[in-house]
Amino acid sequence: QVRLVESGGGLVQPGGSLRLSCAASRSIFSINAMGWSRQAPGKERELVALITSRSTNYAGPAKGRFSISRDNARNTVTLQMNNLEPEDTAVYYCYARVDDETYWGQGTQVTVSS
Repeated sequence: QVRLVESGGGLVQPGGSLRLSCAASRSIFSINAMGWSRQAPGKERELVALITSRSTNYAGPAKGRFSISRDNARNTVTLQMNNLEPEDTAVYYCYARVDDETYWGQGTQVTVSS
């Protein structure tokens, strides 16, 4: 098992940046896949970015604007979001895949508005 706690959300103007962090309750060294998803009001949860021990993957809207990274020493996964758009407004969730289980954080709200 692993418990995940997100932080870093907030209100930002269009074109601005935010950095989301996900802190894990234990070592993530052995967790192969971790990532971020988001859910906007009235919409289904969608993948934003995924990071494994070997690669990173981004959903279409995130490509070129978002960057995911992991720090195994600090047990954290970070999502750097640049050039934010109103369409990026959502609750952002960190997740981790451990064996056959997926664990989720409680989410952090990101609002992009002028």
